[in-house]
Amino acid sequence: MNKFTVIDMFSGCGGLSRGFIDAGFEVLLGVDIDTAALQTFEYNHKGAIGFKGNLFDKDIIQKIDKAIKHSKVDVIIGGPPCQGFSLTGKRQEDDERNRLFLSMVEAVKYFRPKAFILENVPSLATLYDGKVKDAILKEFGSLGYKINFKVLYAPDYGIPQIRKRIFFVGLLSGEDFAFPSPTTLPEHYLSCEQAISDLPSLEESIGKDIAEYQSLPQSDYQSSMRANSSTLLNHVGTSHTELVKSVIRQVPEGGNYRDLPEGVGESRKFNDAWTRYHSKKPARTIDTGHRNHFHYKWDRVPTVRESARLQSFPDDFKFFGNKTQQYRQVGNAVPPLLGYHLAKQLLGYLE
Repeated sequence: MNKFTVIDMFSGCGGLSRGFIDAGFEVLLGVDIDTAALQTFEYNHKGAIGFKGNLFDKDIIQKIDKAIKHSKVDVIIGGPPCQGFSLTGKRQEDDERNRLFLSMVEAVKYFRPKAFILENVPSLATLYDGKVKDAILKEFGSLGYKINFKVLYAPDYGIPQIRKRIFFVGLLSGEDFAFPSPTTLPEHYLSCEQAISDLPSLEESIGKDIAEYQSLPQSDYQSSMRANSSTLLNHVGTSHTELVKSVIRQVPEGGNYRDLPEGVGESRKFNDAWTRYHSKKPARTIDTGHRNHFHYKWDRVPTVRESARLQSFPDDFKFFGNKTQQYRQVGNAVPPLLGYHLAKQLLGYLE
């Protein structure tokens, strides 16, 4: 049987589409403007095209169609840049990035897929009195799609990270989409320790891009992450100054800048500053930076691999670009495991 086909708009490194691959879909192409992210995408999505393109380009949809050789597209997925919508961004109503979702509307209009999934930050639903949400419902609805949306919480689906995202799912069949039920109860949420305790501490060195595991998996989650990987990729530490290390050392497990003695760590004072993960709880939301969160045990920021684990990227998923670019790719991604559960649920509406 032929697999259902997918194109991933605003693909980044391809977290959402990796979930679709794991669920049995065929990803044809990912489009983005970030060269390093596309290199990561192409390497990890065998056979898929990493297409560099500007989604403001009026001819972009035709270029995508030509790149995939006019193949049939069953599903279109994507997360338009959230800077315009995000609580951490400037939240300017006229930010042109807020309208990037219209290129996804044009793609859906052109390819007429059986379904689409649009992902974004939860605040999109209420921002500007709901104008963006209403525009999404109106534009896609006018194309004949029945749309349901819901905010999903990553720990509910076995992901060791506090992360909420809103998903809009549109079905051309006119059916209502029932979102996947949680797989994990709150008392069984995966913790940082269950996710990354098997990875080398890097106390003696900052590590290498390609290294060896030094211990066996210590949880079922670690076993599943390591299932297809014999070497350890992207586990490179950061060389902190003695001053920074001395500050980190004073932050208790699960604490942040508020727990520091007076006069210590004064250079950073905001919600996430000097946050140390808690070994027995999911991680804080992985963001695109890498300066404010610290390992629950070691006095350093998490490596790209540790951040990827907390995002549910399997260990055979290799990140390209410099370290800053790699961290950005991880932080911008939809957790692949969340994509997998959405994709598995979607299959029931396509077959």
